[in-house]
Amino acid sequence: MEAYLKTKVNNLFRKLKVTILFVLIGCSNYAQTIEFSGQVTDSLNNPLEYANLLAVPIADQVAVQFGITDQNGAFKIKLEANQNYEVTISYLGYSPKVVELTTTDKTKLVRDFKLKDNPNVLDEVELHYTPPVTVKKDTIIYLTDKFVTGEERKLREVLKKLPGIEVDKAGNVTANGKKVTKVMVENKAFFNGGSKLAVNNIPADAVDKIEILENYSEIAMLKGLEDSDKTAMNISLKEDKKKFVFGEIEAGGGIKERYIVHPTLFYYSPETNVNFIGDVNNTGVKSFTFNDYMEFEGGVSKLLENSGGYSSLKNSDIAAFIDAQDYKANINQFGALNMRQSISESVDLSAYVIASNSKTETEVVTINDYLNNESPFIENRTETNHLKNQFVIGKLTLDYEPSFNEDFAYTSFVKLNSTDSNGLILTENPSQNNQIQTLDALDGLQLRQNLSYSRKLSKNHTGTLEANYTFSNDKPFTNWLTNQVFLQDILPLEDDDIYNIQQTVRLNSHNFNALAKDYWTLNSFNHLYTSVGINLAFSDFYSRDLQQLSTGEINSFTNAGFNNDFGYNLIDTYFGLEYKFMIGKTTIKPAAYYHFYFWETGQDSEHTTHNKGLLLPKFDMELDVNNSETIRFKYTLNADFPTIKNLATNYILSSFNSVFKGNDALQNELYHRLVLSYYKFSLFKGMHLNANLSYNIKEKSFKYVTQLDGIDQYNLLILFSQPEEELMFFGGASKKINKIRYSLDAQLGYSNFYQIVNEETNKNSSKNISATVGVETLFKDFPNLNVKYQKSANIYSALGDETTFENDNINVEIEYDFLDDFIFKTDYNYDLYRNNSADIKNRFDNLNASLFYQKEDQPWGFELSASNIFDTTFKQNNSFSSFLISDTKTFILPRIIMFKVIYKL
Repeated sequence: MEAYLKTKVNNLFRKLKVTILFVLIGCSNYAQTIEFSGQVTDSLNNPLEYANLLAVPIADQVAVQFGITDQNGAFKIKLEANQNYEVTISYLGYSPKVVELTTTDKTKLVRDFKLKDNPNVLDEVELHYTPPVTVKKDTIIYLTDKFVTGEERKLREVLKKLPGIEVDKAGNVTANGKKVTKVMVENKAFFNGGSKLAVNNIPADAVDKIEILENYSEIAMLKGLEDSDKTAMNISLKEDKKKFVFGEIEAGGGIKERYIVHPTLFYYSPETNVNFIGDVNNTGVKSFTFNDYMEFEGGVSKLLENSGGYSSLKNSDIAAFIDAQDYKANINQFGALNMRQSISESVDLSAYVIASNSKTETEVVTINDYLNNESPFIENRTETNHLKNQFVIGKLTLDYEPSFNEDFAYTSFVKLNSTDSNGLILTENPSQNNQIQTLDALDGLQLRQNLSYSRKLSKNHTGTLEANYTFSNDKPFTNWLTNQVFLQDILPLEDDDIYNIQQTVRLNSHNFNALAKDYWTLNSFNHLYTSVGINLAFSDFYSRDLQQLSTGEINSFTNAGFNNDFGYNLIDTYFGLEYKFMIGKTTIKPAAYYHFYFWETGQDSEHTTHNKGLLLPKFDMELDVNNSETIRFKYTLNADFPTIKNLATNYILSSFNSVFKGNDALQNELYHRLVLSYYKFSLFKGMHLNANLSYNIKEKSFKYVTQLDGIDQYNLLILFSQPEEELMFFGGASKKINKIRYSLDAQLGYSNFYQIVNEETNKNSSKNISATVGVETLFKDFPNLNVKYQKSANIYSALGDETTFENDNINVEIEYDFLDDFIFKTDYNYDLYRNNSADIKNRFDNLNASLFYQKEDQPWGFELSASNIFDTTFKQNNSFSSFLISDTKTFILPRIIMFKVIYKL
């Protein structure tokens, strides 16, 4: 049956290749069109940028067309030939002009228009005509009814039909080439402001307007003062949904006892909002991922501002359990409740609670190629795991804004997490063949309090104060069980039938941060900003590694240099000065921060203190070529101090084949970061371009010194002074021509770094390149096709050897709304993976499809869906570390066929 299905689908996609070719050549000609172009100016012949043109056909069956002028006042609109139109030209503050237009068979029609200045007609324009798209400098407003067909189910389908907006599979939104970092509904944050919960759950028929807000600032009075490249999206609801209960309930079942229950319920009123999202399934749909976790921790942009923030979060214990995306089995239970209450015109109270309970089974098969130049070897490793993960996240926020000149906010945040894991590791290598059972448990608590206050102190001075306090308490426990000795050169194991190794860890930390800042506006072109701040961190790290004998006795590893009782206190006081000035269209901001660091470390009763001062400069320059074209350059010198785990001076087990020892003599990393970026967007031309070039060079960095003995690793951390470099380039472009959007993305990366293995220091390099081309059709009455092809290559050079990996990936998505009430969707992914050095070649392909039916104006809907139709068993990828190359197979869920019933409130 599987072979038959694959043959049929392969034949289908051979035919599809031909179909795609005809679509690309001929779809722009499916109806005879002409180009209507010209220029819009004022009475003095000055071009009017962002003027709106709406062409309303007299015939009902012809589509409405609209256009927006560019910086030269020029416009282009595609109209159908031999039709009569009423064309309205409008611009805020000017009298609109209405003309009748008749098209012919000629391919081009040119007309220029002059508008007269008349701000008194603004109200009249709003009453009689509202353009589909309104552009006001850094704000774009879309009227969604002008773009949708009525068959859209969720917000994501609405967004994909708006010009300049893209939505990926995960629910990330890109507007005009910039990632949306905050989502609001009726000007209030939806849950934490991340896009995923909003785009995947808000019903399409509740949305009236979409506003894209560039250079967004949380506090209105700071706009133009603080530097912000954030982009926010505000969703305005239809009038009948602004005090209304709406949403839908989805339930379904499938073969092999698959099930899903997914309610989304919303209540909105001017004073009260209540949103509930639930999800119970065993189909592999993961409601909370690592990206979502990052958003709830402040977002990736905020984490990257603290150069060690992302790395610390990525390597945290809870992240390790929620980061997995592929598994053999999964049961997911998820609930999210968000509430907001307006207590008065100036006071808002909001809160959310998110709870998750998941059970997963994973299996990973890895070929590890150890690059030891004296005796290289291969290890075959299989890891299976049964995971249980529970967490609760809660947040309460009080916003007080008595006037535009004053803003106060208080936030209280709590996170509780509990994880249990039962795993099995099978390793085959020249040194040994071993089987290790692993038992892991983690209980964690985090409390965070945040207070921010902003006030207009005078005409030229604005002050802000922000203070944070965070308490965290993590208690991981790990148990290794095996019948063979491991890490025998360092673990003082006593003979036993079963070696039972246990590790208990306690990590407590208190962090307090406070920053006061004065924004001094000298004049419109010169600003001076002064900052004073303090960061306090007090941490305690306790670890115990031991062997429990079958007799019940305890074999402690203390005499072998294990077990920590370590304290680390860090005080960072700093003063910063920033000068921001404008020369023409260029904004320049040099800055310098002087930090004085004092820290104390102690193992058991021995304590040492250190201090140092660092001057960390910054430089930012931005050239606004026009409202939609920007060039930006940034330079920063960054300093990172080690975490308490990296300082603890006694050994601790990292895994069944790895031991780590910290170094309390570590001071700080120091690295330079330079970023050059270019951004251009034209709604008029349906085009966006963006490019980003970054260069990092480390003067001092934390470096592992590794002693290898077979697969066993003994790691010590040192401060390394040899420079290491990383160069990254990313570029993207998209262009809409008629009803087709073309896209091209390219990414290049190069890094060189040192490894210290078995007392030898070697310089390694990593190179990667990838390019993606895409074609997407945007029809209303025809099937829509989205095709992407990606070619990527990774080249690793280490110890004189070079290893090359290649990937070819094709993704095809088809969506077809037909017979008014049916929606058919399918997506096919083909991945060809090659490890050229090891002569390994694997193909991965996956096909999913669904058919949805819902009669217009009826609450009931029905869907039949199938995922992993080919019943593919695994995915494959590669990774590279300082001394080994890993080729990994990750096993995935089998074929799932589901039937769902949807009820819309």
